[in-house]
Amino acid sequence: MTEEKKSGRRRLVGTVVSDKMDKTITVRVERRVQHARYRKYITQHKTYKAHDEGNSCQVDDVVVIEESRPLSKHKRWVLIEKR
Repeated sequence: MTEEKKSGRRRLVGTVVSDKMDKTITVRVERRVQHARYRKYITQHKTYKAHDEGNSCQVDDVVVIEESRPLSKHKRWVLIEKR
């Protein structure tokens, strides 16, 4: 029986918007939040740079990324899987 370690690191699901860099992808993560006053739901997004060791992702791929140690000035996420 194998045990999976709980890493305690955040995982996010997003869409690849750029793969032009070597071993790096830019991932857009969207979330829906409710406006405090008007109670209307708004879609917000943020982009993250993630490490893609095999250059396997293309634009519009849905991916899972996980927090990691700083890999460069802007990269703090690692590609876990392509969906």
